[in-house]
Amino acid sequence: MNKVFLIAKREIMERFGNRSFKWLMILGPLLILGLVYLFLSSTTSTKKNWKVLIMDKNEIFDGKLTASRPQNLSFDFINAFVEYDDFAKDEKYKDYDLAVQINEKIVSNKHVIISYKEYPPENIQRHLVYYVERRLEEIMVEQFTDLSVSKFRDIKQSLQFNLKDANDPRNEKSTTASWVGFGFGILIILFVFMFGMTILRSVAREKSNRIVEVLLSSVKARQLLTGKVLGIGFSALIQFTAWVVIIGFGLYVFRLTLFPDMFSAGFVADEMAKEGAQNPLSNQSPFVELIYSQIHYTNMLIFFTLFFLGGYLFYGSFFAMIGASMGSESDGQQFVIPITLLLFLAVLSGYYTVYYPGTTLSEWIGFIPFTSPMVMMVELSNGFEDGSAWKLFLSLAILFISAFFMMRIAGRIYKNGILRFNHRLKLNMLLKWTKK
Repeated sequence: MNKVFLIAKREIMERFGNRSFKWLMILGPLLILGLVYLFLSSTTSTKKNWKVLIMDKNEIFDGKLTASRPQNLSFDFINAFVEYDDFAKDEKYKDYDLAVQINEKIVSNKHVIISYKEYPPENIQRHLVYYVERRLEEIMVEQFTDLSVSKFRDIKQSLQFNLKDANDPRNEKSTTASWVGFGFGILIILFVFMFGMTILRSVAREKSNRIVEVLLSSVKARQLLTGKVLGIGFSALIQFTAWVVIIGFGLYVFRLTLFPDMFSAGFVADEMAKEGAQNPLSNQSPFVELIYSQIHYTNMLIFFTLFFLGGYLFYGSFFAMIGASMGSESDGQQFVIPITLLLFLAVLSGYYTVYYPGTTLSEWIGFIPFTSPMVMMVELSNGFEDGSAWKLFLSLAILFISAFFMMRIAGRIYKNGILRFNHRLKLNMLLKWTKK
């Protein structure tokens, strides 16, 4: 076991002695932060004017909402409720972007539904929340209490706002959460391919310059392979940790400077203080709320790490087999192509799961080791129904058991092929080596 740790330590030191590894540790997360910034900037709504329909059937608000409003936000009242489908498709509502439902029991249930045709930026949401709450405060102070408005605000309960897509009120077509899992899955596939190729190149280099002959005089072939895979895998985890820290810090800086929390009390107070000049509202990407409020990073990162480790050991065994058994560089390239296609198939399976979750095929490919890391990250981002979380742990168990058996097979091929040179690599030769 000491020999395995020594070999692993040697691989780790070799990775950190590589300048490209250190540059990737810094530039990789900076590139991702740059892409995140460009994405959030490019998805910022360019809509100048937002027209809001206030559906107040019982005329609780008496046709009034606010004395002053920003230049690009206007309101109309109607003493009726409009169905989602009618609001989305009826010709007489085509000019409206948002609809606010003031239900008859709003004073007691504190519930407001905002339906939209185009998802409103956070600042638009914030202003709607502010105006509706302030108007309700005026009504309650006038009808139910002798307190002043300012004192009533200290004891009042906030309203609960629920946003619904007028074209999809039940949220059956939304794939936003799925794409979060797809992004995490892409990172798993990227890391697996990067460090799988590192295993292949390391094994092939030691074989071609005959260093492996010296190493095998001191350690067993299985120990050499295990130490190499563990060392490179630990290097991958260190790099992943560095990425998480840098990206996390970058997102924190973005939140403080470029994409502030528009629902925080301090921000609302500052913005509303400026409203005397009726300044037009600036827009912010709707994906800001997704990144900062809706992703459960703890769960995603824990299972990202577990599925990466399982996927790395599973696919890494294939890369180790190729590196040890190839008789020439062209042989290695020939057998890398099928593995690359398998990784591409994993990406396609994740894409399929985004658009067709819950199908029989998406459930089955979630248990297949070749595709499970990608598929299960998508499923995890969507959340599991009560009593179905066992699928996640079963998929993990199958992945690690498969990785264990593949590592054993890789060890046999490594032992039989590492000292063979100038031979023509064939599939039947690999099968014969797995039995020895």
